[in-house]
Amino acid sequence: MLNLRRCQILRTPLPVNALRWATTTSESTHSSKPAGDISSVFPSLSGAASQPLPPRFADLKRRLIQGHEEEVRQSWNRLLADLREETEIIKAVGSKIIPELAFRDLDNVEKRTAFRDELHKRGVAIIRGVVSEQEALSWKELAKRYIQTNPSTKGFPAEKPAVYELYWSPSQILARAHPNLLKTQGFLMSHWHSSNKSARISTSHPVTYADRLRIRQPGDAGFALGPHVDGGSCERWEEDGYGRGGVYSEIFRGNWEVYDPWEGSCRLSIASDLYNGPGGCSMFRMFQGWLSMSTTSPGEGTLKVNPLLAKATAYFLLRPFFQPTRSPSDVGAAFLGANNWRFEDEPTSVLQGAVPSNCQELNDVLHPHLGLENTMVHVPQVRPGDYVAWHCDTIHAVDKTHAGKSDSSVMYIPACPLTEVNAEYLKRQRETFLEGTPSPDFPSGVGEDEHLGHLTPDFVMQNINIDAQRAMGLAKYDQDCKDLPATERLTLETANHILGFA
Repeated sequence: MLNLRRCQILRTPLPVNALRWATTTSESTHSSKPAGDISSVFPSLSGAASQPLPPRFADLKRRLIQGHEEEVRQSWNRLLADLREETEIIKAVGSKIIPELAFRDLDNVEKRTAFRDELHKRGVAIIRGVVSEQEALSWKELAKRYIQTNPSTKGFPAEKPAVYELYWSPSQILARAHPNLLKTQGFLMSHWHSSNKSARISTSHPVTYADRLRIRQPGDAGFALGPHVDGGSCERWEEDGYGRGGVYSEIFRGNWEVYDPWEGSCRLSIASDLYNGPGGCSMFRMFQGWLSMSTTSPGEGTLKVNPLLAKATAYFLLRPFFQPTRSPSDVGAAFLGANNWRFEDEPTSVLQGAVPSNCQELNDVLHPHLGLENTMVHVPQVRPGDYVAWHCDTIHAVDKTHAGKSDSSVMYIPACPLTEVNAEYLKRQRETFLEGTPSPDFPSGVGEDEHLGHLTPDFVMQNINIDAQRAMGLAKYDQDCKDLPATERLTLETANHILGFA
């Protein structure tokens, strides 16, 4: 077991290799984000009032579907019909709709194939037993001691934290570096593909993204995070956001059935954080995910997901173009019928649930056809060591109240491919690790710079394997590896150059 006091960060001298890394960064590596916590990007958590969007968004909406208005109208009607059918399926199946696979079966072709088909449709999955229960529980105890040893640690809610502003605790570093987790991330990302065969992207080289951890106690109702999608909000409609790669172009042309949420190359050029929000993600996360450190059942402060992926995405992207003819009180059940919905008389700047610098939030009033009360399903019971992952466009939420009898604890560990943009982020993130400050995407502050138990770079380099070192930007990628595809070789060369290993 690690001794927290013996693992204090070393400020001088830094290791030789750390000094060399530092010289590769010309600008300050401290986060330019405002101070805050996880509530900073969720008006529903912070209570902040949402301001109307400027008129330019009305012009944007007009441009997005110009010349395709009739196709979009017809596609909307088809989508509403499909959503009705899918809602009934989800109501009947519930949490069983989420595909699962045991870590030991990752190489079982038959089981992998069945898993793949359901993952592509649902966008969420559980990989069982990625690490042993004993190891996951030991990381939780280590995290609890780290927090107790450092009472200055910030969290949300402030009075009784459930989500901690921690990025570099020993538990998090060791979990991210675990070879089983790296293998799981690579396996999940292999379900993406690229139509552009020259795209510089490697799903077989997971990149570390330092995120928070959660230890939610029974009875907690403060961390009541409702349905939302991370990775920006307004950016999904904006030409300088997701429009750079034409990610959703088929949806805005009236061809939502053609839209492929698993196409990776079109996302390499997007900007998902145009407003520098304190928690807005600028990295390409193919999957968001967490590693469980507790046995947690539905209703016990756990995750809820909407397993509709492509159709739900198409819906919330098209919703701003349509309005009801009559209110629910006037037409009752017929309110959701296609005949009650038409194009806006004149485009408005409204993008339901989208606010600059925040995540995309959804609810039954703004997005009635999603039937969120019925289509947001709990993940099945998880045990320590299970890994839960969901596609970066998946609508997800958290139990409003933790009704269990023990803590609901996870470490947020997404799955990110190696790309040029991700390597640039990794370079900045590496410096925040050396400084003990929050990861670049997250709220600024002193962070863990003064925390006892913050692992030294020397300790990390001596106790994690070479693949984990590369994932953290601490070691050179093997670009000369035999049988490496040409495009992947170029991806590794580019990353090595960015990280200062060229």
